[in-house]
Formats: sequence, C-alpha cells, structure tokens
Amino acid sequence: MPSLLPLESNPDVLTKYIHKLGVSKDYSFIDVVGLDPEMLEWIPKPVKSIVLLFPCSEAYEKHRMEENEKLAGNLPKFPEDLFYMRQFTQNACGTVALIHSIANNKDIPLEDGVLKTFLDESKSLDPEERGKALEKDSTFQDCHQDLAQEGQTEADPEEKVNHHFIAFIQKDGELYEMDGRKNFPIKHGSTSDEKFVEDAAKVCKEFMARDPEELRFTVMALAPTQN
Repeated sequence: MPSLLPLESNPDVLTKYIHKLGVSKDYSFIDVVGLDPEMLEWIPKPVKSIVLLFPCSEAYEKHRMEENEKLAGNLPKFPEDLFYMRQFTQNACGTVALIHSIANNKDIPLEDGVLKTFLDESKSLDPEERGKALEKDSTFQDCHQDLAQEGQTEADPEEKVNHHFIAFIQKDGELYEMDGRKNFPIKHGSTSDEKFVEDAAKVCKEFMARDPEELRFTVMALAPTQN
C-alpha cells in the first residue's frame, strides 16, 4: 500500500492545505474546544463540516466491522450526488476527509486547481474508483506531502500511525459520517443547518464513549473565516 506523511491535526495546517487546493479563503478550519452546546455556540456559522481525529483502537475496528456487516445486508439509499470515496493510501485519511468536506458543500467557492480537477474527473466514478484515482494522482499527493511537512511534529512516512481522520457533513437534511476506511457512508439521522454542529458533536461523543480511557481525540470545524 502506498504511504504518505500523516497530516497533523492542526487547523492552521488544514486551512493552508484547502486554500492551496483552491478553496475560497472565506472558509477556514478552527478547533472545537468543547462538545457541550454552550461551547459549540462560539463556532462561526454556517459550519460546513466537522472533522474528527481519533485513535484506531480495537473498539473502533470492532465497531467498524460490525457496522459494515449490518449495512451490507440492508444498505440504505444515498443521494445520487453524495460524493463518497474509499481510502487506499496509508495516511491519506486527512486528505480524504477534506475532499469529503468540500465536495459535499457545493456552495463553497472552488477555484481551478488540484481539487477542482480531481472532483471534475472523478464525479462519474464509484467510491472505489475515486480512491484508486487519488492513489494515482501525483499532483494531489505532492500537495499532501508539502503540507504534512509543515506540521509542528516531524513526521515519518514509515511510522505506523494509529490515528484516523473522518468528516461529518450535512446532505439533504441528513447527517453523514464520511470515513474512507468504511465501505459506505454512515447515516446518523436527520439534521438541519441549525442543528448540524450539535448533532455531529453527539456522534463524536459516541466515538469517545467507545474508548473511555482514551484522550487523543481532536475535533475541528470548517467554518467561515473570521477576520
């Protein structure tokens, strides 16, 4: 399996990355410092995605396999224009989470560049084919590597990384978990512009509850840039 440098869970690094990919500077990533409603109120609205970084523990792997078996037998219907892709490159989960965040928010301005080209060329592909396309996209991989090197922690591409990025987005009034290591998007029920952040926070808390002894969780929001 090809391997990239892991992205740091740093909102400044992720913000610089999406701007380099062509995303409007009207949007940036910020830290979510707490998941209680009063803390979520401080996040600039409208929030376009919530990105969660968490440890790939035995509890996560067990839940992922059980969830996949359950869904495989009764796969829900997804919107035709929901952009979902698999992850086949080691340490590419940060890039996949960013693609899911931007591709499913078509009102975010996107200039000509690496991401727009990738989305245009992969829109008719299935999730597996999109993952393979990213694996072969050297321009996209170069962008990832450049930004991974800008983190505060020196990264080693051969070091086993035990953390994973996923994104939560709202689509047609539904909350979706977008995890490139899963076979399908995960529907978490109805939501709205007003409730999206709070509903995504509840799912983040479920991840944390499965690993009550773990503290290595990071939550970030893609939100309007505050000047």
